Amino acid sequence: MATRKPKSIKAWAIGAVVLIAVVALAVFQFRGNGGAQSKTVTIAGIAYPFEGRQVYNGLTGVVVRDGWLKAELAKRGVALALTPVPTAVGGPLINEGFSGKRIDFAAYGDFPAIIAVSGGVPLRLVAPMGQGLHSYLVVRNGLAAKSIADLKGKRIALHRGRPWELPFSKLLDASGFKQSDFKIVNINPAATPAALASGNIDAAFLLSDGLLLEQKGAGRVIWSTKQAPADWRMRAELFGRGDFVDDNPELTQLVVNAYVRAAAWSAQEANRERVIHDSARGSMPVEIIARDYADDGIPWRERFSPTFTAELVAHYRSVADYAFERGLVRNKVDVDKLIDRRFVAPALRDAKLEGFWSPTAPAPAQAQAAAPKAS
Repeated sequence: MATRKPKSIKAWAIGAVVLIAVVALAVFQFRGNGGAQSKTVTIAGIAYPFEGRQVYNGLTGVVVRDGWLKAELAKRGVALALTPVPTAVGGPLINEGFSGKRIDFAAYGDFPAIIAVSGGVPLRLVAPMGQGLHSYLVVRNGLAAKSIADLKGKRIALHRGRPWELPFSKLLDASGFKQSDFKIVNINPAATPAALASGNIDAAFLLSDGLLLEQKGAGRVIWSTKQAPADWRMRAELFGRGDFVDDNPELTQLVVNAYVRAAAWSAQEANRERVIHDSARGSMPVEIIARDYADDGIPWRERFSPTFTAELVAHYRSVADYAFERGLVRNKVDVDKLIDRRFVAPALRDAKLEGFWSPTAPAPAQAQAAAPKAS
């Protein structure tokens, strides 16, 4: 059970999230194509303010800078619209956009996507986007804790419903604990530094924000998913709205082609420094991004693999199981129906990238039979 948040932190966090949500929602424009080919393709992605403009992170940023997708859509009389989403409210805001048919594609996290599908939003995972992101357990200064066991009964900040809740749960399960063994404080990561400094929380579970806290001397990292099985890492993929994908297979193919092209560019060793530099814009210092990538045994090329590996499929099954078994969703998600394999293989062939990354896992026979065919 979550503890009551200190009033100052609670008010600050709620106010910030509400303000960001209002601003972000204003950029969504309602569209519906009624089954006809769309004249606009709208892609939502996590973005940060940087030098007076919004910059997109990850492969979406590469797609935007490259300009290939915009040009290919324009040849067909179709416009490309981009919707920036603040990281503080990323998953919920993107789910709202999908549900209201205001966006067609989004690159975002596994956990919120499963929540959306369980709630009736017909998403499709049309392209994987790498090997996942690391999570970190940070303890406040002065607390002599070396492991999760030392935090039993203490206050841990965890932003509920966000993708990193799953690796936190897996850490607890593997250590023989339940969430009820701790005082879980549900606050936005932006409020975490002040909460740690004031002693209102004892620890926090975060993404690379945890490394930043340690760099600033606000806490100490005592565990990360670099010490855990690969399946513990949270993932983010390219998801499409199911009705749009089925009504517009040609446009969907172009979008997937663009992301595969972006992945291939990012996977080149020669582009490593540029990838790290661009990932840091408006979000984290370059050295934090580099440290987040370091010492986890993942080859640089494989970090950006768009292939449907057996590990990816198993990961989404574990996310679906966790969300259902913990009562976070009412309906269990059928992962075989979520995954749409129609577009990556043609994208790899088009870009002459067959064999560039690890091989794909074979699709279940029932999923192959049930999958609609692109025209």
